Amino acid sequence: MNEVFLFKKIVGPIFFPVPLVLGILVLAFILLYTRKQRSGRALVLIAILLLGSFSYDVASERLLRPLEYSYPPLTDIGNLQDIKWVVVLGGGHTSDPKLPVTSQLSEASLCRLVEGIRLHRELPKSKLILSGGGFFDRVSDAKVLSEVAMAIGVKKKNILLEEISKDTEDQARLIQQIVSKDQFILITSASHMPRTMAFFRRLGMDPFPAPTEHLVKERAAITPGRFYPSAGGLRKTERAFYEYLGLAWAKLRGLI
Repeated sequence: MNEVFLFKKIVGPIFFPVPLVLGILVLAFILLYTRKQRSGRALVLIAILLLGSFSYDVASERLLRPLEYSYPPLTDIGNLQDIKWVVVLGGGHTSDPKLPVTSQLSEASLCRLVEGIRLHRELPKSKLILSGGGFFDRVSDAKVLSEVAMAIGVKKKNILLEEISKDTEDQARLIQQIVSKDQFILITSASHMPRTMAFFRRLGMDPFPAPTEHLVKERAAITPGRFYPSAGGLRKTERAFYEYLGLAWAKLRGLI
């Protein structure tokens, strides 16, 4: 299992926007020093066009929107007052004792945790399940999430940790052992929700999805920055690539 996990973590990023464009450029420069210079020049042009397209919000949001809005935000919880569990999937962290614990969480983890705490506070019968291992870090995602949660007022008795999962597939299996047949709210990044729900439903669970960390948002007005390529646009494209590759990999292995 560890070999498969490492394989996807090593090979997957090769197909992300920046490595993909750089790979095309490397191939182009090699061809420029052969008899296939025309092909090399064509590849340089393709790489430039791809990088530009990946960096524009119009293109990146078209890729990401179908993922992020597969499930609507959970805003009405009036009929969920008896929910026992609010499950937060960790989205990464970096253990650095020089930093406050809030700064050790990734942006994804922090957004997910804040949404989890918001819902937990509105559902007085609920407990938080914080999920995530620490394969590349000595401290688990769940542990850091719990430290932040307690630092901002969540009681320790209302927190359960799942600290050994390596990926979303693992999280679904291990969380099922905790919640059994109870209904629960499931929180992860909006783009990650389609793949997450597929894993959980494959095991017979049907959680209430509560997507968060939306990168694609409706704007009241168009700003000048929308007409320029940006790192923000590239980030959205990378997120979309990450999730589409994850979905393809899961389907290829018959996991969803």
